[in-house]
Amino acid sequence: MTIPKTAGLVAAPFTPFRANGELDLARIDAYPEFLASQGVIGGFVCGTTGEGPSLTLDERRKVAERWVAAAPRDFRVIVNVGSTCLADCRSLADHAESIGAGGIACLAPYFFHAQGVPGLVNWCHQVAAAAPTTPFFYYHFPAITHFTIRASDFLEAAADRIPTLAGVKFTNEAFDDLSACLACRDGRFDVMFGRDEKLLAGLEAGAVGAVGSTYNFAAPLYQRLIAAWRRGDLQTARATQTTATRLIEAVVASGVCPLGGFKWVMGRMGFDCGPVRPPLWQPTPGQLDLVEAAVAEAGLMPHAMGPVPA
Repeated sequence: MTIPKTAGLVAAPFTPFRANGELDLARIDAYPEFLASQGVIGGFVCGTTGEGPSLTLDERRKVAERWVAAAPRDFRVIVNVGSTCLADCRSLADHAESIGAGGIACLAPYFFHAQGVPGLVNWCHQVAAAAPTTPFFYYHFPAITHFTIRASDFLEAAADRIPTLAGVKFTNEAFDDLSACLACRDGRFDVMFGRDEKLLAGLEAGAVGAVGSTYNFAAPLYQRLIAAWRRGDLQTARATQTTATRLIEAVVASGVCPLGGFKWVMGRMGFDCGPVRPPLWQPTPGQLDLVEAAVAEAGLMPHAMGPVPA
């Protein structure tokens, strides 16, 4: 299959909940258009930021359906179908294909582990086979799964086993492995970098596409970083990366659950996604006051809310 390369920012959207913890699907309807207006080219839904593991299978299907239905033309929706149950992964993959998702992604099983690279290839082969015409991405996130293979070893081993293998969503700091993924099979694969606070380093390693949580509300800031990098203005690119990293650190340093803090920032952008769902914990009003003070003191929200550069 022809593998289109992701060139730009893909947001990992928040899943909107009501105050009682139920899904608030209606809030998704305007979400893709909002992201597109910020220069974001796609959504990676039901992933870590979307609290996918805290959703029921039925909820995951409903969220995916709503995103695909609401997405504007050329806005790519990739659905995370990863789970600890192979049958559930296959069911979600089949559903994603049936609704016309632009891709599926699957984590390594994160309770019982597969037997090394061969075991992971076998797992992913069975998941991908349930969606035989949909591009498949391995979702490499060893900090969460504690499955510490090299993603490039997976790509090399899976290249001839999984016909729909499109690439990897690479959420890791092993830049030698990232470079190996980008070079694998003469640069055949689409490698989306997944660390917002290290986007510049990802660009320097050769990545051209990225997936991230803070692209929901600070995409214009990262667009300026990318624009500076492309024109060779490394000083501006570094300064902009520092500003973005300070935004993340301001939230984390306030002692909140990071996703709860990020959802609050999204609400300050005028796009309320509600609370987080247990086992994550909702920030207290006092913690949110600290987040607001830290973000305001750093002068970061004006950056986040600025226009997308031409």
